[in-house]
Amino acid sequence: MALEFVIQILILLMSVVIHEVCHGLAARYYGDHTAEYQGRLTLNPLKHLDPVGSLLLPALLFFTHSGIVFGWAKPVPYNPYNLKPGRWPEAAVALAGPASNFAIAAVFAVLLRLGVSHDYSPAFLHITAAIVLVNLLLMVFNLMPVPPLDGSRLLFAVFPERLYRYRNFFERYGFVLVIIFIFFLWQFVEPLVGTLFHILTGQPQ
Repeated sequence: MALEFVIQILILLMSVVIHEVCHGLAARYYGDHTAEYQGRLTLNPLKHLDPVGSLLLPALLFFTHSGIVFGWAKPVPYNPYNLKPGRWPEAAVALAGPASNFAIAAVFAVLLRLGVSHDYSPAFLHITAAIVLVNLLLMVFNLMPVPPLDGSRLLFAVFPERLYRYRNFFERYGFVLVIIFIFFLWQFVEPLVGTLFHILTGQPQ
């Protein structure tokens, strides 16, 4: 159990770090260098750790929800006013994180299919499957339209400007909304992760 927890935490940390760095790279591409100036365009996990989202919450979920692990890293900062004009740049920055998780899941899903067809070691198959699953969890979780998750930023990007005044209100209580979502609403979304896992890997979750 302890070894399984360590493996999943390492996979989670790798995945959330790549997620956040991709946010920063997208922001830099569209004109904002805040993340770069603050030294956050690095794969060093120590620069991205969030004590609650990267350690406490994953541990709580692992030991209370049958080995499920997901969480988040410290968000990479960016200044939307430095981005190129238009709504697409902010939406692209928000989408970059979940897109990176999907890319990771897709690559390791191919490796898992190859591993199953060539009878690779059970350890390889287990770790590969865990990487796919954790990244699909992160992708689906972050695409939920709950502030301050990436899905909410995508939603705000297409909001009529007259509704922008509601954005600050919802983002002010973002942490509380995310916790409520995880413990009360995530159960209704989680089956989607299993479906995506099966589509990508051909294996049951």
